[in-house]
Amino acid sequence: MAKELPGLKVAVLAADGVEQVELEQPRAAVTGEGASVDVVSLGEGEIQAMNGDIDKGDKVRVDRAVADVSSGDYDALLLPGGTMNPDNLRSDPGAVKFAGDFVRAGKPVGVICHGPWTLAEADVIRGRTLTSFPSIRTDLRNAGATVVDEEVVVDGNLVSSRNPGDLPAFCAAVVKAFAQARHPVG
Repeated sequence: MAKELPGLKVAVLAADGVEQVELEQPRAAVTGEGASVDVVSLGEGEIQAMNGDIDKGDKVRVDRAVADVSSGDYDALLLPGGTMNPDNLRSDPGAVKFAGDFVRAGKPVGVICHGPWTLAEADVIRGRTLTSFPSIRTDLRNAGATVVDEEVVVDGNLVSSRNPGDLPAFCAAVVKAFAQARHPVG
């Protein structure tokens, strides 16, 4: 059976505090389908992943600093959650612009848990329908989004899910969306 994402370049935008499973499982899903993935962060080196926002997980190697890349370098974006991760990202103008540029360009974006905070900061969810972790739903509504409580929500180029329990459905939806919107960068 042919892989669905050969040659696709995907960025995972993450910072310290990223929920480990929300980074690892979607990354494995797209690489398993032939995509290449870079972990993009606020700086070089490593970021600290977390399990359940409380327990330290693994250190994750950063492939590229957000200051050294643009959305034009990638075909798609993954935004994992964890509470601290998107809070760190939305405080960095370069990270906010990077994430927002994918949405504005119509490139596929998979976002889970607290990840939509970065998109709210980029002002790219106004008029969009998505889901998220319950504690940030008011923030997303205040940013102009319609928020629903569903396992996976697909609104155009935006695929969203609520939490790690949604990962199997989220990963499947992300692979499908990335395959449908496939326009590999050279």
